[in-house]
Amino acid sequence: METLWRLSKRYSMVIEEYLREKIRGEPETLYEASLHIIKAGGKRLRPLLVLATARMLGGVEAEARALPLAAAVETLHNFTLIHDDIMDQDEVRRGVPTVHRVWGVPMAILAGDLLFAYAYRLAGEAADSGMDPATALRALREMTEAIVKISEGQAFDMMMEKKWDVSVSDYLKMIYLKTGSLIELCARLGALSAGASNEVVSLMGEYGRLIGVAFQIRDDVLGIVGDPKVTGKPVYNDLRRAKKTLPLIYAYSKLGEEERSRLRSLIGEKASDEELSKAAKMIENAGGISYALSLAREYSERALEIIKSLRAIDLEARSALEELAVYVVEREK
Repeated sequence: METLWRLSKRYSMVIEEYLREKIRGEPETLYEASLHIIKAGGKRLRPLLVLATARMLGGVEAEARALPLAAAVETLHNFTLIHDDIMDQDEVRRGVPTVHRVWGVPMAILAGDLLFAYAYRLAGEAADSGMDPATALRALREMTEAIVKISEGQAFDMMMEKKWDVSVSDYLKMIYLKTGSLIELCARLGALSAGASNEVVSLMGEYGRLIGVAFQIRDDVLGIVGDPKVTGKPVYNDLRRAKKTLPLIYAYSKLGEEERSRLRSLIGEKASDEELSKAAKMIENAGGISYALSLAREYSERALEIIKSLRAIDLEARSALEELAVYVVEREK
């Protein structure tokens, strides 16, 4: 992962400096709340994907053109995190208190709204960085479509919490919309910044979709067996909210009616940590974790094949994208 970490460190510094310069204003409290999660760090995988894709396909000039779009998707991502934390009533994000916990729900909603607006402001600056106006307009339209998908995915996710007849295909549709669509967008924006053909834009979008789905599957696994000291999130939160993650859906499908009833009784807001731990063990014993990881690796391998099939101008960027496809299923946080 050496190349991925080297580029990640470089891009993180560039993006954080860019966002600190661009996202500023009054009242001070609103901007502090808006930048709270951004300043807490994060993997910055989405802007990395935009910039590395642009550089792989178009070199350093394309990478420079892609910077406003990379900043836009990171801003958009952080907007979704603030609102997700409100909806899920989470108290910790990236190892720090969530925005609504520090500033209250009303200010957190405003902070998210502000980032949503800044995402469009930043994306609108793409034409100023050398991108032709028609491509810049296409990028804005694709970003808008991704936001529609994210909203739909979040709604499906919330609705699934209230029912148990959820299939693997239901789940895969939901996580594509909620998580994969934004990562798909990042890869497409990078390709557009490089002036790639529609075929290559589509291929990179498919790469993004695949690693996005794999990323979310791995996230769901970490929510059950991850170390909270490493992930920065409380363990069992998904089980406490009865979220229908892939490990849970698969395990539930393999259990008998008596075991299903027991699993249902161990999950939910009123469940103790001991009960949630027992539920996690039931899921693991029923093969939910191993099945989820196997599917995530399948998606990762398909994404790798796409990258290897494309002509690369910059080999370092391609190596980083290859490593990214592996990282999404091996990460511990």
